[in-house]
Amino acid sequence: MHKTPQLQRARQHWEAGRRADKDRRWDGALREYERATQLAPRESLYWMSLATARLQHNQIAEAEHAAGQAHALQPEALSARVLAHVLGLQNRHGEAALVYLGLPASVARNEELLMQQAECLMRACRWQDAIVSYLACLRHNPHNPVAYLNMGMAFKSLQRPRDAAVCLETAVGTDKTGQVRMQALSMLVHMLQMAMQWDDLGRHLPALMQLIDAAPDALLARIEPFTLVALPTTPAQQRRVYQAIAQGLQARLQPLPPRAARRPGPLRIGYLSADFYSHATAHLLSELLELHDRSRFEVFLYCHSPRDGTAVQQRIRAAADHFCEIHTLSDAAAAQRMREDDLDIAIDLKGYTKDTRLQILVHRPAPVQVGYLGFPGTSGGSFLDYLIGDPVVTPLEHAAHFSERIAQMPHSYQPNDSRRMLPARPARAELGLPDDAVVLCSFNQSYKVTPAMADAWTRILQAAPHAVLWQVNWADQASANFVREMVQRGVAAERLFFSPTASPAEHLARLQCADLMLDTWPCNAHTTASDALWCGVPVLTLPGQSFAGRVAASLVSACGLSELVCTDADAYVERAVALAGDPAALAALRERLHTQRDHLPLFDSRRYVRDYEALLQRMWERHAQGLPPEHLPAAPAA
Repeated sequence: MHKTPQLQRARQHWEAGRRADKDRRWDGALREYERATQLAPRESLYWMSLATARLQHNQIAEAEHAAGQAHALQPEALSARVLAHVLGLQNRHGEAALVYLGLPASVARNEELLMQQAECLMRACRWQDAIVSYLACLRHNPHNPVAYLNMGMAFKSLQRPRDAAVCLETAVGTDKTGQVRMQALSMLVHMLQMAMQWDDLGRHLPALMQLIDAAPDALLARIEPFTLVALPTTPAQQRRVYQAIAQGLQARLQPLPPRAARRPGPLRIGYLSADFYSHATAHLLSELLELHDRSRFEVFLYCHSPRDGTAVQQRIRAAADHFCEIHTLSDAAAAQRMREDDLDIAIDLKGYTKDTRLQILVHRPAPVQVGYLGFPGTSGGSFLDYLIGDPVVTPLEHAAHFSERIAQMPHSYQPNDSRRMLPARPARAELGLPDDAVVLCSFNQSYKVTPAMADAWTRILQAAPHAVLWQVNWADQASANFVREMVQRGVAAERLFFSPTASPAEHLARLQCADLMLDTWPCNAHTTASDALWCGVPVLTLPGQSFAGRVAASLVSACGLSELVCTDADAYVERAVALAGDPAALAALRERLHTQRDHLPLFDSRRYVRDYEALLQRMWERHAQGLPPEHLPAAPAA
């Protein structure tokens, strides 16, 4: 077909844009592509080029418009990839998945396209649909380790740890280049922990530990970071892994230039989290946010949480002076928003946990940046100045384990909500528990229960014949495996009880039916322990060397029950047996918790907020004086 002069000019502008692209003259390329689309608005290719040029200029909304035009004119694989990429940059993963799913049947679904489709489905939390896409991908290439890895992650999200482990083990076996081995092996070990498949764990855990010691930083950065908290790793090993991950983030992202000047007024504090909904972090944090002294602090919440409409979500939103939704903002745009809000202190509540956007703080939107509450460990990076802990979880002699400076609360680092109700206790029979037994509970997630824990609990149950062990049924696969393991150790299955997961209120009600909580190691109970203490249930614990392994000791100490902090496994077993055989001693511990609860440092929210605000003020004063961050030992507010 003969081209009109206008179409010829459009082609010339597009070719000029290509030349400018090649020479990295981005402004020129953008101008030429814009002119080409003006002259030939029905040409998909020109819109595609314009979309990529606008991405080079970080013009996300404009890039989306151009990519949408290209895809509407010619819905094919390339336009789908570009449009889905732009939507993904705005965390609109559900819409990105629909772009792929909406491609006409005439578009061939090759391995690459199916992988990209599945990734969008994963990010949109459409786990079952993602599995279908990965299976289709594997029909093209049954040796794709990334497909097996990601399918394992989808099964994990569906609470099917055994199926996840099968996929992850296959990922390890099919990985010929080392591309996914570290991530797949770390997740495989985690899934075997969750499923309590300890025979298989005994084969794969030593391989992972050896790899952690021997791998270069580039491979260490691929480990699933949260899996480390329940592994028998040393704090030095943890810091090395987190440092490798942080270095990767810092190499890709550029910090914003320092702000010009601070606006006058109260300190502007910004909290960043995906957990401002019915999540443990929100339950712990609500009253602290409400009690902030508004004459000295202005509170911003930067939220990328799901909307669940629960009372705790409504409460936490109402506690903020400014509630900022950042779901659809890219990391760079979210950092810019925080900078425009002129924050003084930015506080990350996620660390290396699910749905983190820690990379926002790599952009350095605030002059002082802090890690707090959500992740029990170091970031390994230079983008956080302080980590809030306490003398138990982060003693100053452990400073070498952290890239941040330690900022200690005087009692426990963990806030609590003194306003929460204590529901009525149900009868034990309603829960299927025996009335005449000593009920020992451990409601920690299954990945925290190790063979060493089973050995210790077996010794306790054998020496305390009137005791039973009560747990949560996190997954049928895990519970069945645990019962089998305990029976093999000589414990009758009739002494092992499981309850389903429950709402926070139901959980607090039933917790009161326990006599003593048995903690786990190397990863302790965290919110689970403070819930038990709130309900008047003593917690027996054994601290380790890592932050995650010292939390319960911090909580118990802040309740004045340091006699429940054991020195080794033998002392833990002996103390549990002694308490199980001494109902009067257990009753006395419960009575102390009930009568003194409102005045204990762990649950005295007003005291906690005064100490916390004083700690933030100390951080800010150092910065305002031009001093670098430094360790801040515990000191109660004046």
